[in-house]
Amino acid sequence: MVNRMRHNRSQRGTTRSHHALTAQSLSVCPDCNAKRLSHKVCTNCGKYNGRVVIDVMAKTIKKEKKLKAQTKAEAK
Repeated sequence: MVNRMRHNRSQRGTTRSHHALTAQSLSVCPDCNAKRLSHKVCTNCGKYNGRVVIDVMAKTIKKEKKLKAQTKAEAK
């Protein structure tokens, strides 16, 4: 590497000062008061911006049905 291309410690530090990670800020769902990411669907109730986007109950019923069938198959 050529000497003229190098950066000294302070230039390296000022460049890296913008590389810091920040924690994600969580907001509270207005319907179920669960913590969720901003601008994302609530995973607890499935609502976003006051309307239902994901039918959470249907997903849980499907999971339970699949689990029940799996345990029934293992019992045989």
